[in-house]
Amino acid sequence: MLFGRTPVLPTPEQALQGRPEPIFTVPDRHTVLGNPLLGPYPEVLETADFALGCFWGAERKFWRLPGVWTTLVGYQGGYTEHPTYEEVCSGLTGHTEVVRVVHDPAVLPYDRLLKTFWESHDPTQGFRQGNDVGTQYRSALYPHTPTQAETAEASRDAYQKVLTGSGYGTITTELLPAQGRPFYPAEAYHQQYLDKNPGGYCGVGGTGVSCPIGVTKAEG
Repeated sequence: MLFGRTPVLPTPEQALQGRPEPIFTVPDRHTVLGNPLLGPYPEVLETADFALGCFWGAERKFWRLPGVWTTLVGYQGGYTEHPTYEEVCSGLTGHTEVVRVVHDPAVLPYDRLLKTFWESHDPTQGFRQGNDVGTQYRSALYPHTPTQAETAEASRDAYQKVLTGSGYGTITTELLPAQGRPFYPAEAYHQQYLDKNPGGYCGVGGTGVSCPIGVTKAEG
């Protein structure tokens, strides 16, 4: 919900009602990795959810990592069931744009995903990422297990120290359990958008500060 230019999260009572079933379908397979987008996934894999601004560029950051089995984009953290992109952009759903990453923890542990997450955006900006302003662009982590939650909290605290030392403010990342916060896949045209549109908009950009392990300025 926007009053002037200031984004404000809706309350459950203010949020759009949504619908019991989705009104669009999701493609069967990832256009880059070739694996199914929707579960059930192989038991050896784990699932992690990340919000770091516009999900087009964010998804590409993750699908490029060795050990990622599939990725898909969607909406999470709000109240409206099975929302549309237009509804999410209205600010009346409470959702943020999320990338769901299904990965092999033996190849790519969760803490390495967190490193990519922190370094690929500015987690101190609140309801925005760069020029993208709105509650749907807020930074968020929705851990699926207690171990993920503990790892996410530890990485946040470690990164805060490094950011503070580099002149940045307080991390505003929402960190809440995925349980009770359903992930709703986005429309087909959003899935692997930058693979289908290589010259498309990518609003992802980090602070240039490395996340521990490593406490120096990131290259570039």
